Amino acid sequence: MSLAAVPAQAPASSSGDVGAAGALGAAGAVGGVEAAGVAGAAGAPASGEAILRRQRVRESAARTYARSFPIVPVRAHGMTVEGADGRRYLDCLSGAGTLALGHNHPVVLEAIRRTLDSGAPLHLLDLATAEKDDFTSALFESLPADFAAGARIHFCGPAGTDAVEAALKLMQTATGRSGALAFTGAYHGMTAGALALTGNVAVKEPLPSGGEVVRLPYPYGYRCPFGVGGEAGADLAATYVERLLDDPSGGVVPPAAMILEAVQGEGGVVPAPDGWLREMRRITAERGIPLIVDEVQTGVGRTGAMWAVEHSGIVPDAMVLSKAIGGSLPLAVVVYREDYDGWRPGAHTGTFRGNTLAMAAGAATLRYVAAHGLAERAAVVGERMTARLRGLAAELPVIGDVRGRGLMLGVELVDPAAEPDACGARPADPGLARRVREACLARGLIVELGGRHDAVLRLLPPLTITDEQVAAVLDRLADAIAAAAALDSAAAASPVASPAAPAARGAE
Repeated sequence: MSLAAVPAQAPASSSGDVGAAGALGAAGAVGGVEAAGVAGAAGAPASGEAILRRQRVRESAARTYARSFPIVPVRAHGMTVEGADGRRYLDCLSGAGTLALGHNHPVVLEAIRRTLDSGAPLHLLDLATAEKDDFTSALFESLPADFAAGARIHFCGPAGTDAVEAALKLMQTATGRSGALAFTGAYHGMTAGALALTGNVAVKEPLPSGGEVVRLPYPYGYRCPFGVGGEAGADLAATYVERLLDDPSGGVVPPAAMILEAVQGEGGVVPAPDGWLREMRRITAERGIPLIVDEVQTGVGRTGAMWAVEHSGIVPDAMVLSKAIGGSLPLAVVVYREDYDGWRPGAHTGTFRGNTLAMAAGAATLRYVAAHGLAERAAVVGERMTARLRGLAAELPVIGDVRGRGLMLGVELVDPAAEPDACGARPADPGLARRVREACLARGLIVELGGRHDAVLRLLPPLTITDEQVAAVLDRLADAIAAAAALDSAAAASPVASPAAPAARGAE
């Protein structure tokens, strides 16, 4: 049965391996976190079922998260999401990193209400407003000082992909060049120019060419493109870039820009070594190539620093920002050095650049994260979660790698029976990853997948996650991985092995 066809009251496996209506159990406490009662099939509100049914009929085949999570959220607060059927879930997706403060944080709601009550215009294109001025001040105060000094900001359409387009057009205008340097595993959006920079072939293959992009190796320690891994692999990746750019027969026309992520999110939560980032900055600076850093998902404290570039200390020529900067509402900008500000009026426009509510919510979020040290807490909590997950990897051979930075963590699942490669990495197991995702949902945990083969469990909890919630997330995740792995082992031993699920687990 397809996940899209599973009713809200019974999150089940698309393969029939993991999850069933009875898997959630009765009301109780899990990991010290209050658990809601679970309605049976007869008691589930028909409205939720009807909404899911209409979604399947009316929405496009391109929908994604709705397939992974066949639930109808009706209420949310902090890290907790409640479905129409009364079940509660701990949300480790957080709007793909958008919800730095979780759902409906009081400081965000207050900023929105205050703006609505003030009578401020909600839509003004790119006209000056008090809300825009305040947001710009809050943002510039949060940026690395060396970068913010003399920087300019351009408000884009309300998605990160449009800000990527703007940054690319800006550098093309400034340099008079057209190409770009991007990396394997990169994700920069789904519009034409941003898609050309993206590494995922599956989303690019059906489309015509999106532009001249030179693909460079990203330092992925677990699956090193050079087969060596570790620091040596990162050094080789940097050397390759420098030699290629300097080779008159290398086939690389001088580009308009290089764009990279300090931590690849959709690419599988792959953090770039700080030394490699500093080498990319040196190489681009020495050759007059503008460096764009995509901080759409890594920004606003996510990696344990306010901005991911702060770990390495590099100062880019432009930063692309979205997701959390809008305080849960749509907002995207590109911030860049003023000496690149050479485009003409109207060179990059859009109807929804003046989202007043998002600017108010964003300013409140930026100041709250800074005032309460949430970036620093993300670093501490992330280290604790990573240590627990690596301990789990020692017990469960299906966990091939645990990595990340701050509260941007990834657990790569593999086939433990397969032969490892030269770096010791075994083949990814996307089927197991899907079953673990479904087992997590049955246990009241929302976790999405990513990575080269969709075999990486991605953890993006809000920065406000409590110690109690950390314990609950890790307990549920560990239980889900162990259960799915056990089912796989049983299936391998006996093709007729029946699915199993915990008799009584509550869902937050």
